[in-house]
Amino acid sequence: MGSVTVRYFCYGCLFTSATWTVLLFIYFNFSEVTQPLKNVPVKGSGPHGPFPKKFYPRFTRGPSRVLESQFKVNRIDDKIDNHVEDPEKGNIKFSSELGMIFNERDQELRDLGYQKHAFNMLISNRLGYHRDVPDTRNAACRDKSYPADLPVASVVICFYNEALSALLRTVHSVLDRTPAQLLHEIILVDDDSDFDDLKGELEEYVQKYLPGKIKVIRNTKREGLIRGRMIGAAHATGEVLVFLDSHCEVNVMWLQPLLAAIQEDQQTVVCPVIDIISADTLAYSSSPVVRGGFNWGLHFKWDLVPLSELGGPEGATAPIKSPTMAGGLFAMNRHYFNELGQYDSGMDIWGGENLEISFRIWMCGGKLFIIPCSRVGHIFRKRRPYGSPEGQDTMTHNSLRLAHVWLDEYKLYHLQTNKCLVAQGRPSQKGGLVVLKACDYSDPTQIWIYNEEHELVLNNLLCLDMSETRSSDPPRLMKCHGSGGSQQWTFGKSNRLYQVSVGQCLKVVDPLSHKGYVAMAICDGSSSQQWHLES
Repeated sequence: MGSVTVRYFCYGCLFTSATWTVLLFIYFNFSEVTQPLKNVPVKGSGPHGPFPKKFYPRFTRGPSRVLESQFKVNRIDDKIDNHVEDPEKGNIKFSSELGMIFNERDQELRDLGYQKHAFNMLISNRLGYHRDVPDTRNAACRDKSYPADLPVASVVICFYNEALSALLRTVHSVLDRTPAQLLHEIILVDDDSDFDDLKGELEEYVQKYLPGKIKVIRNTKREGLIRGRMIGAAHATGEVLVFLDSHCEVNVMWLQPLLAAIQEDQQTVVCPVIDIISADTLAYSSSPVVRGGFNWGLHFKWDLVPLSELGGPEGATAPIKSPTMAGGLFAMNRHYFNELGQYDSGMDIWGGENLEISFRIWMCGGKLFIIPCSRVGHIFRKRRPYGSPEGQDTMTHNSLRLAHVWLDEYKLYHLQTNKCLVAQGRPSQKGGLVVLKACDYSDPTQIWIYNEEHELVLNNLLCLDMSETRSSDPPRLMKCHGSGGSQQWTFGKSNRLYQVSVGQCLKVVDPLSHKGYVAMAICDGSSSQQWHLES
C-alpha cells in the first residue's frame, strides 16, 4: 500500500511539473510583457495605430538595447550610407526619438555638441551623412525648366571646428542633389581647425569615398571666414562660385535656378531661400520668402517682400531684388567676383562681410536677387560657438570699416546708432552721469525701461533725472520719485527724447567723439537728437 502511494505521488509531481513548464512556455513566448516591440506603430495604421487610447508605463529589459543598436554612431569604415535603420525598409528615417539618450556616453556627446557647436551633435551623428529632406519649393517651381548648357559650379565650403557629421552631410547633400555635369568641384577650406577628426579622419574619408571632385585646402593659421573664402575662390576653376556654410543641406533642384540667373546676367549675384534646420532636433522646415535688409547699427535683418515685388508675370517663381544678403549662401560668376574685388581682405574673421559685399554689388553696377525656386537648409544656432583668435570684437571692427568705406556722409548714422546710453560709472551710483558707449546686448546694466509714468529706468535701479534749477547740467541718475517733472521724458514719433520740466531734448554733444557725452539742447530735430529704443 505504501509503495502505491509513493508511485502516485511521483506521478503527481511529474504532471504538475509538466503543466507548469507548458504554462511558462506559453507565457514567455506570447505574453505582451516579453514582446516590447509588439505595439510599435506600423505605417498605414490609424491615428492610434495598434496602441490603446491610453498609455501605460511598462518596464522591460529588452527595448533599450534594440533601440540603442539602431542609434549607434557609425565609424568611418562603415558604408557611406550610414543611417539610423528603419525596421521596415532598412534605411534612414527621421524620428523625433533620434535624440533619445541611452547611456552616459550619449549624454556626454549631446552636451559636448552644444558646447562646441551650439547644436545637437548626438542627433547629427545618428542622422549620418545622407537623408531625405522635404521639397519646400512653391508648386510652380516644379514646372520650370532650365537651359541644358548652364555654367559649371565650384562649391566652396569654409569650416572651422565644425562637427564632422554636419560637414559631411553638407558635402553629400550637394553630391546627392546636384547633376554631375553641373558640379565642377567641391572645395573644403579648413581654417586651421583644432579637432582631430577634421584632420586625419576627414582626409581618410575623402580619399576613400570622395576621390575626384573634392579638394581639401588647409590654412596654416586662422584666417577667418572672409579670407578663408577668398582662399577657396583662388583654388576654384569653375565658371560660377557657390559659397555654402558648413552646416547646410541643399534641397532638390537647388543649383539650376541659381546658375540660370547668372547665365542670363553675369553681374547678377543670387541667393537661395534659406530653410530652417532646428539646432535642437535637426528637423528640416520651410522658411517664408523674405529679403535681406539692415539697420543703422549695420546688423543684418530679414524684411518682408513688398507686394509690388510679387505681382510680376512669373508670380511666386520670380527673382526678388534684395538690398543685402545673409552672407552664408550665395552664388556669383567667378570672374565677376574677382572683378568686383572679392571680399574686403582688411576685415577680420567674421561679421559685416555680408553687408560689405552687398553694398559693393549694388554700388558697383551689379544686382542681388533671392531666387525662390532654390532652397537650402541651414542649421540656425542660438549663438556663435567660437570667437576670434585674439578675442577681439571683429563685428565692431568690420562694421566701422564698412561704414567708413561705403557710407560716405551716412556713416554718422552708424557711428551714433552703434552706441548705447549707459551709466558712466556704476549703474547704482546716485548722481552719476550717462554717456554713450559701445552697445553690449548681453549686458543687463545697459537695459532701460520706459514705463507708463514716462520714466527711463536703468537696470531697474535709478531713473534718468534732470536738475530743475540748473538746466545746463547734463542728465544724471537718481532715485525714482514717481512725481514726474524732472524724471518725465517723452519719446515721440520724431525719435526725440523730450524732457518735460526742462523743455529741451537729449542730444549727443559730439557724435564723433569717443567720450560719448550727452546734454540737453533746444529741440531742433537734428540727427544728434535722434534716439532709438530697441527691444
